[in-house]
Amino acid sequence: MSYCPECEAEILEDFEDVGEVISCPECGVELEVISIDPVEFDLAPIDDEDEEDDEYSFDDADEEDEEWDDEDEDDEEDEY
Repeated sequence: MSYCPECEAEILEDFEDVGEVISCPECGVELEVISIDPVEFDLAPIDDEDEEDDEYSFDDADEEDEEWDDEDEDDEEDEY
């Protein structure tokens, strides 16, 4: 009997290869088979390609906030 390390759901499938990646039927997290006898899982590694496709980053957010802050300061100066 094997269990999901994330939600502890029982996983009843049989596995033949270490490194095989499956989704937990309960919580949906991707799991990698790290041992066959006994069957054990670990969270599957995150694919770096998905992170590179993300166009928005925290650095961009900081720059946008700074632009807005500058505009607010200009407006306050005009009022006085």
